[in-house]
Amino acid sequence: MSAEINNREYRQQVLKELISELHDGKSVDEVKEKFAEVFGNVSAEEIAQAEQGLIAGGLPVTEVQRLCDVHASVFKGSIEDIHRIPVSSEVPGHPVDTLKRENRAIEKEIDEVRTQLALLPDPDAKDKVKAGLRRLIEIDRHYLKKENLFFPYMEQYGITAPPKVMWGVDDEIRAQLKAVSAKLDSEELSSLAAEIEAFLDKAGEMIFKEENIMLPMLLENLTQDEWKTVADESVELGYCLIDNVPVWTPVAGNAPEPLAQEPTAVSGTINLPTGVLKVEELSRMLDTLPIDITFVGKDDTVKYFSQGAERVFPRTKAIIGRKVSNCHPPASVHIVEKLVEDFKDGRKDYEDFWINMGEKFILIRYFAVRDEAGEYMGVLEVTQNIRPLQAIEGEKRLVSDEGRFNDEHTLFKKY
Repeated sequence: MSAEINNREYRQQVLKELISELHDGKSVDEVKEKFAEVFGNVSAEEIAQAEQGLIAGGLPVTEVQRLCDVHASVFKGSIEDIHRIPVSSEVPGHPVDTLKRENRAIEKEIDEVRTQLALLPDPDAKDKVKAGLRRLIEIDRHYLKKENLFFPYMEQYGITAPPKVMWGVDDEIRAQLKAVSAKLDSEELSSLAAEIEAFLDKAGEMIFKEENIMLPMLLENLTQDEWKTVADESVELGYCLIDNVPVWTPVAGNAPEPLAQEPTAVSGTINLPTGVLKVEELSRMLDTLPIDITFVGKDDTVKYFSQGAERVFPRTKAIIGRKVSNCHPPASVHIVEKLVEDFKDGRKDYEDFWINMGEKFILIRYFAVRDEAGEYMGVLEVTQNIRPLQAIEGEKRLVSDEGRFNDEHTLFKKY
């Protein structure tokens, strides 16, 4: 056991040294030899454990992210021999097969953009580069599925560092694409070539990390029940650059353990101080409100979210029981943690944020929930697109001829 502990501590120390060297300006090529020497024959999961130890010890996730490109550079061509993806996951509709199909589609777009970049300043090539980058905006859906479906399960199985690090890199890729996209119509593409190549490189490296680091960890731990949940909930979040994804039905005989029975519907009534409601009545009431509601309990885990027709931010059932700090990108998690701390200590009772999201103007409100004695019980998050409210003028005293949610004139139109 002592040898195992010593090895673990040694690996963590090496990672710290490499991160420090990267922080000081050394390139991936300059540090990868030492990384390969220490970690070349170590599984991705063991490396993840070493990184988790660093983060648990207080090293910022943003620093650990510096190692991502080193991982990819060292392990290409070898990590496939460490992990073999089971054949059962290659069945059409299985989340692993779907993720890999999306990755092949992303790679195709990356290759096409690269090909056309080499042909600049040809006008036709210019149009094709722009079209390809606009199609690659769908990569956000791909990352949303990881962050809302795959990462919660990894955390449940104690794999906490890789999701944090990978989410941070996802956001870097999003930022690169957003920055380039904002300049497409105002600057010459030839002057953006380096920025575009940097984005393409990072997006391509992420594909490798997903398939050779993330997927083996998931396949090693998730049950068929859990894979089925991921497959079913992927439909709501949508797919990236692919369509015609079939419904995947696990074969019980091939499962490592019997498939669990579907949970029975919650029944009965709830006695409230001001009335009595059936569970379905309460659920439908909350889902009908033109706002999104999420409740985080006093133990900092997600307890409930409403399921309106169109959510502002994606939510999946996989986040129930997930720590709220893991539900946010690493770059903003400190804001969430400070807010929860202020609620718990009684320094604040609410906080509001508002952001522009295209045609939507999103108001996000956080409220401390307390019992009659003032003891902290949790946080209520209420999110709403208030653009329709901002457009209200004059008075309205008569009933509209139409009252459907798609009515252009209704206050609560579903945007």
